[in-house]
Amino acid sequence: MTNSTQISRRDVLKLMGLGAGGAFLSACGLLPSASTNPTAAPVFPTPLTPLPDLPILSAELTAGRGTLPIFSGKETPVWRYQASVKEGGGDFIQTLSGSYLGPIFRVKQGQRVQVRLNNELPDPTIIHWHGLKIPEEMDGHPRYAVAPGKSFDYDFQVINRAGMYWFHPHPHQLTGPQVYYGLAGLFIVSDEEEAALGLPAGEYDLPLVIQDRIFDSQNQMVYLANGMMDSMIGFLGDTILVNGSPNATLDVKASAYRLRLLNGSNSRIYKFAWQDGTPLTVIATDGGLLETPVTRDYITMGPGERVELWADFSGRNAGSEMKLVSLPYTDFSGGGGMMGGGMMGSSGLPNGTPFDILRLMIGEKGADVNPLPSQLSTIERHAVNDAVNGNNPRSFRLAMQGMVHTINNRLFEMDAVAQDEIVRLNDLEVWEFVNLEGSGGGMGMGMMNMEMPHPMHIHGVQFQVLERQIARGFESAYQELSGGFVDEGWKDTVLVMPGETVRVLVRFENYTGIYLYHCHNLEHEDAGMMRNYRIKG
Repeated sequence: MTNSTQISRRDVLKLMGLGAGGAFLSACGLLPSASTNPTAAPVFPTPLTPLPDLPILSAELTAGRGTLPIFSGKETPVWRYQASVKEGGGDFIQTLSGSYLGPIFRVKQGQRVQVRLNNELPDPTIIHWHGLKIPEEMDGHPRYAVAPGKSFDYDFQVINRAGMYWFHPHPHQLTGPQVYYGLAGLFIVSDEEEAALGLPAGEYDLPLVIQDRIFDSQNQMVYLANGMMDSMIGFLGDTILVNGSPNATLDVKASAYRLRLLNGSNSRIYKFAWQDGTPLTVIATDGGLLETPVTRDYITMGPGERVELWADFSGRNAGSEMKLVSLPYTDFSGGGGMMGGGMMGSSGLPNGTPFDILRLMIGEKGADVNPLPSQLSTIERHAVNDAVNGNNPRSFRLAMQGMVHTINNRLFEMDAVAQDEIVRLNDLEVWEFVNLEGSGGGMGMGMMNMEMPHPMHIHGVQFQVLERQIARGFESAYQELSGGFVDEGWKDTVLVMPGETVRVLVRFENYTGIYLYHCHNLEHEDAGMMRNYRIKG
């Protein structure tokens, strides 16, 4: 591998300017070369056959290195998961042929899943099953990181409702580069409630993992091209990939589709929309189906968030096209100017830059379209009055101090749990994420406003968004994105904009132990914007 793609722990920390304590020590920049991206078809799995009734599903998952032809010419070195089925039939694992992403696990609620992770990487790694409610030791805490050449056995029952979850590495200070170079896959759960709805399935059920990357003239991925600044703000690429393919075009039939979108980028915020202005119909979010479909002119998604769309192309003419795009908005990252995509900003497209994501070419008539049900699910809504701290939310202040990101003035410590980070099993609590603080003097330049968006993720639970409040002076830019929030369903990740306070209702049920909460801007997470919390019985 070339120097631009080697990601040993020492080199990564050097590029990020991070020491073992999470402080910025130094930085170096790698200047990318422009590349011409050929049009490519995104990669999708073949349709599944029905699963037997709840067999034990057992697989081996190997994290290793390889190369793939992402562009014409030289192949691109990647890190990827390779899966093999040990028990339960081969249909529960789908591969994305020709993609560095995957595999896709398809399971049913109630199934027992066993996965052996083999680490053939040069660095420690561990898998976090993002959004799943599973025991502490199965959740992928970095203290369980697997050394090169070693293995880790996962064994858990799927208790989540139907939805699209995902898995990715979670070693401390190495999550960003490991996800960036390709380690990520989907974990899709079905249940009886969902099956009764008759939603689009098989070839009409399309997972769409949206990511951004930078490639040099030799088709090599380049991470942290702008060194320390990319680490502080978050990495932004200049090439948009769908399921690992650039300039993605997909042939679809004149029928209804279920489009499952994951923002799999390290730090980019998307403002998804149909280019022709057709409203987006949302049927599910992070934690599964909404009670009723909701429509939005656009959808705002931070890293780690998911939505599922019902898209009906049956009335479209053969030969016509639909484009999924990201609309323009004011770039919050680093406050704009010199820090937000200017002289010292990211080498990639700044947040808020408009671009195409996926072209859908409408072809022949497909399957008959079942009407979208007006009632999708029943969700038990939490009530503030039932929370143990309804009048006194547990507060987490998000800030940049100096050149590191903190939660309540703290950085990540592997085993540390503060007194105010201990909750009781089965308690319902109000948590609030407060993003009101900037750093003016961290670099000795007080003119810089360092408020940044933070997609906050809580491990081990699903929560409900209670309310959003925006501080005076932030209204204008906030309103460019706030119409795209889908807060109606279950969530495990919520985007907290600069100047915003977001309150959520969360019940700590099922398991005790130490779990994580953190910013899902992976560069912020690696720099210390992550903490433990303990569920105590």
